[in-house]
Amino acid sequence: MNKEYICYCGLYCENCAVKSKVEPAAKILHEEMQKAGFEDIIQFLPEGEGFWSFLKMISQKGACISCREGSVNPDCAIRICARKKDIEICALCKQYPCENFAGLLKTYSTLAEDNAVFRSEGPGEWSKMQDERRANNFAYKRAGF
Repeated sequence: MNKEYICYCGLYCENCAVKSKVEPAAKILHEEMQKAGFEDIIQFLPEGEGFWSFLKMISQKGACISCREGSVNPDCAIRICARKKDIEICALCKQYPCENFAGLLKTYSTLAEDNAVFRSEGPGEWSKMQDERRANNFAYKRAGF
């Protein structure tokens, strides 16, 4: 488990569909397009150069960095609050779950249970659960999708 990918809210970045599904697919697509010679003709396709540089960036650097490094929404109220309180994960906060979680708990169906595991059984069990999910090709799904 890579601790830098533990989000303050209790999600684990490496179980995000972007990290677990999109990034590997982008690498394969980029490699296959290179083999097929697209690097030489991409400039002639509409929006080709923008697409190519975006695909290359994702395949080499990844689509995003961790929440702790500032990826996604820079104004995330959960991240701002956790940093201000200097807490590792919100599940350990005395005010958890606070108003910042209202939408997130509805969006990610596993989040409430995950944070309950972190809170009651500790980071070891939580990490084990995340690693098992990752080994089974789990990816967070937003509610309603």
